[in-house]
Amino acid sequence: MTLLSFLVDIFKERNLVYQLAKKDLSSKYKGSGFGGLWAFIHPILLTLTYWFVFEIGFRSFPIDNVPFILWLLAGIVPWFFFAESLYTATYSIEQNSYLVKKVVFKVHLLPVVKVVSALFVHLIFIILTFLVFLLYGNSLDIYMLQIIYYIFSLVMLVTGLSWLTSALNVFLKDVGQIISVLLQFGFWLTPIFWPFSMAPEKFHLIFKLNPMFYIVQGFRDTFIDKIWFWEHYLQTSYFWLFTLFNLIVGSNLFKKLRPHFSDVL
Repeated sequence: MTLLSFLVDIFKERNLVYQLAKKDLSSKYKGSGFGGLWAFIHPILLTLTYWFVFEIGFRSFPIDNVPFILWLLAGIVPWFFFAESLYTATYSIEQNSYLVKKVVFKVHLLPVVKVVSALFVHLIFIILTFLVFLLYGNSLDIYMLQIIYYIFSLVMLVTGLSWLTSALNVFLKDVGQIISVLLQFGFWLTPIFWPFSMAPEKFHLIFKLNPMFYIVQGFRDTFIDKIWFWEHYLQTSYFWLFTLFNLIVGSNLFKKLRPHFSDVL
């Protein structure tokens, strides 16, 4: 089974993936004054801008008695990781064409390297989110442990999608642009800035088909609502069926197109 062999390769080559991810993260900001700090400066400034506009400018009220900044953080942090990792992974094959042409290199690791690179930054943001919640007087509890589950779920989701988009982007250069547009639409169609209760009930099912709905809601369940993931058993089942489908399709398509990468690059 292709998916199983891909996952085994990731485990066997985990040290290589880790080293390449570190190199990828440092190379993005090589030569700049702040270096790797730019990976945090941009999303932090963006979050503060959104917070200022919506809470100070539009005077947004607390949502479900939760300060707006806490509610916003819980939703926007997983989206930052999803968008960054999927977008960069889509271009991972072209950016590493010299490795693609090496027969011995397992090319399906390249999208995973981008995901792990983005994960480094995401983990720092998770820690910062914990600190902000503590500053607002929220204490740590057992529900916080399930953040590990949601991070794992998010990594699996984006890994399957990245195998699909990175392989297609080698042959169809519009794929990267399409992903960029879809991410912009997805940002506003996912309840990150607005509570799901605002959506008309007749559209609830449509919104829930978005796998990032499950992740964003899961982060808020962890930090705010104190709900275990298995309590949403229908959403959890759908999410993992969707994610498994993407992993299988993505890995098989990648394997099928892999022999032709060198001809195009």
